[in-house]
Amino acid sequence: MTVLMLPEAFLDKMERLLGAESADFLASYHKERLYGLRVNSLKLKPSRFQELTNFRLEPVPWTETGFYYREEDRPGKHPHYHAGLYYIQEPSAMAPAELLDVRPGDRVLDLCAAPGGKTTQLAGKLQGTGVLVANDVHPDRVKALVKNIELSGVRNAVVLNENPDKLVEPFAGYFDKILVDAPCSGEGMFRKEEDMAKAWRPDWPGKYAAIQRILLRQAARMLRSGGRLVYSTCTFSPEENEAIIAEFLEAHPLFEVEPIPERSGWMPGRPDWLGEQGGRAAEVAGTAKLWPHRLAGEGHFVAVLRHRGQAAPEEAGARPVVTQAAAKAPRREGKRPAKAAAADPREALARFAAEQLAAAPYDAAGLVCRGEHVYAAPMGLPPLDGVRVIRPGWYLGSAAGQRFVPSHALAMGLRAEEALRTVTFTADDPRAVRYLKGETLMHAPDELRTAGEGVPAKGYCLVCIDGFPAGWAKWQDGLLKNEYPPGWRWT
Repeated sequence: MTVLMLPEAFLDKMERLLGAESADFLASYHKERLYGLRVNSLKLKPSRFQELTNFRLEPVPWTETGFYYREEDRPGKHPHYHAGLYYIQEPSAMAPAELLDVRPGDRVLDLCAAPGGKTTQLAGKLQGTGVLVANDVHPDRVKALVKNIELSGVRNAVVLNENPDKLVEPFAGYFDKILVDAPCSGEGMFRKEEDMAKAWRPDWPGKYAAIQRILLRQAARMLRSGGRLVYSTCTFSPEENEAIIAEFLEAHPLFEVEPIPERSGWMPGRPDWLGEQGGRAAEVAGTAKLWPHRLAGEGHFVAVLRHRGQAAPEEAGARPVVTQAAAKAPRREGKRPAKAAAADPREALARFAAEQLAAAPYDAAGLVCRGEHVYAAPMGLPPLDGVRVIRPGWYLGSAAGQRFVPSHALAMGLRAEEALRTVTFTADDPRAVRYLKGETLMHAPDELRTAGEGVPAKGYCLVCIDGFPAGWAKWQDGLLKNEYPPGWRWT
């Protein structure tokens, strides 16, 4: 993209804000675009991925799991992508989830989560523990969110499709950590998505600021005393960044900015851009602005807000919680008319687990059923009556009479050692791509690994790429009958 393709009003605004530095900022649009991927730490460590891959990688300075890659490596067209080993993500966008400082066992909310890049990053930090709630108000975008969560093998996520105001009451004071990656005017996306630059209008920052202040106010009510909230945008306008934070601090005296150290080209927020606002505006100097002319990324704004209160000790009965079964389950999968389900789909699941898995990878006490569909939900959810729940937990599959059909999400969330039968292809084996295309393969019995003596070869088999699950197949009489979902296949 050239500078001439940028909106004139945007150019005038940036020159006014940045002064002498605006020339360097505008020059950044002449430079080659940067590409990033983030290793999925639910599957493997970054060092292990570097051993596996032929991609030419350079580390992203602000996250241990992020790397720059070269466009010609095309990581979206590689078997490791289909095994969920990484997520393709703009490098600057990796910063907010890092600053949220999620720890195993936390209750975490990603309020504006689609398409799921930051959600899956947060999941990696939880390592299968705690509760991860991912919400997005747009139904179409939620589909991408669900797919990315399932591709990454996340077991402890609840996916919602709801207006945030509907979440305030059931989740009041519930979360330890909240990420509000707010919808914005997208000025940091101009080089990545040229159509956004063409569509941009001078009134966009004000329009989005009205949405952002509501989202931040709603998120604050769902944070526990002493909790941590990160607000971020991929735009440069102070109306959507510093002004939003200064206004929020004035209205919420129990919150304070936790200063972000300057690092890797990060710059402090600009209270001087707020004019004579006064009050607590000076505190926005503790926020961070990621500028494309000062670091290797497209740009971002991040603020870390901490509730000043002390977290109350968790005592029995101090917080109303229910088991997973009380959470509202989603509507029936697919568009087929409902068939008569087994008396209890959990019984069909139990038989499947006994015959096909080395051990049940879920807590049977917390299964959620909706018709024939079965989910494993994280413990400690509040009642969600009236909330639109798309996934109340890890989708395990569906019962068809007495038979259980495992989901692709179950395969992606498993570890290879949790299946009784596995087949592993290397990423450079042509059979890996043929499997991902949905083909049936010839497969000799001696290439099938079973977990111990006495396990019959016939049955569901977990197909792995370099030891990492990619999906299901059924082995029978030397044939690997493909169960890879049509909508996920290699094209």
